[in-house]
Amino acid sequence: MKKKILLITLIAAGLALAGCSRQIKKASRPSPKTSQSSKKKVSKPDRITQMMNKMTLDEKIGQLYFAHSTDNFDQMKANISKYHLGGTTLFGPDFKDRSKTQFKQEMQTYQSNSSYGLLIATDQEGGTVSRINTNSKISTRKYPSPQEIYQIKGLNGIKQEDSKVARILRENGINMNFAPVADVARDRQSFIYDRTLGQNYEVTAKYIPIAVDAIQSQGVASCLKHFPGYGDAADTHTGFAQINKPLTKYEQEDLLPFKAGIEAGVDSIMVSHIVIKGLDPNLPASLSPVVHKLLRKKLNYQGLILTDDLQMGAITQYAKKHNTNADVLALKAGNDMLLGGNYQTGIPAIKKAIQTGQISTSQIDHSVRRIFLLKEKLGILK
Repeated sequence: MKKKILLITLIAAGLALAGCSRQIKKASRPSPKTSQSSKKKVSKPDRITQMMNKMTLDEKIGQLYFAHSTDNFDQMKANISKYHLGGTTLFGPDFKDRSKTQFKQEMQTYQSNSSYGLLIATDQEGGTVSRINTNSKISTRKYPSPQEIYQIKGLNGIKQEDSKVARILRENGINMNFAPVADVARDRQSFIYDRTLGQNYEVTAKYIPIAVDAIQSQGVASCLKHFPGYGDAADTHTGFAQINKPLTKYEQEDLLPFKAGIEAGVDSIMVSHIVIKGLDPNLPASLSPVVHKLLRKKLNYQGLILTDDLQMGAITQYAKKHNTNADVLALKAGNDMLLGGNYQTGIPAIKKAIQTGQISTSQIDHSVRRIFLLKEKLGILK
């Protein structure tokens, strides 16, 4: 009996030890979760992130400026490098007194003086706003307005003309066109009327995607203007202008061409200096966070936003009256790039606004990334 009890005890002990052994082995194996996490690789930052990580704050702020060309080649060449400018805009005088070869060499020099590639833009709308044929040595052809083309050849004619014009711009070193005009004016005497298609909102909304595709298919960035719609407002080049129209009306009318352009993948949108009383009765659209929120949130536009020229009368008068820096206000509103701002005084003012918490470094980074994404698309990002 004692031997039988002893045998049972030994068997039980053996089974217990075997169970412990199995538990130890099971516990010593890494869990599937641990095994998978140990194999995870840290993703390498993309090229743009790598570039931005090495940039100084001054370089980032400089990229936000779409500066006026000074009409002095040597000075502009130096400023592109010194202030790290993101872009430059060419006006009539920039085309004059140069051969075609000389002009192209100047554009190439501008590019070589930029550390990150330079957006070189002009207003080549056709009709009354045409820069490139200011000098017959550069271009001798006539550039009809969208209205003229539409009346004779319709939307197909628009497509053909905008493709040709974009190709000419690109061949001359210009990689961005501040066109097409997405505004609709009802009054033929309005300031903007001759620059529009001259049609209603629905027809203009059909025109805009065709123009955008034609320009961008040639490796040139397009720019819708002037958000959220110029209408029959007065000339903001010379002073204050406003529109009394509720947002619901804007949504039914003026926003239609812009929505069509956004759906077509437009590269950039320019915001006007008009006070849209139904949106923001206190600030010009270009300086209004409300207007930019409409564009970013309601219309879900994620591309580049730039101001209309900040040296126009509507803004210089506003800044003087309120004793404020328009460049800082424009960035606070939500613009990515400042067209024609005073970068010599603006860069220090923006740095101070960042230090005092008025503008965040993350906002600056978001804007620089949008600028670099466009430059990458155009093949100019260095």
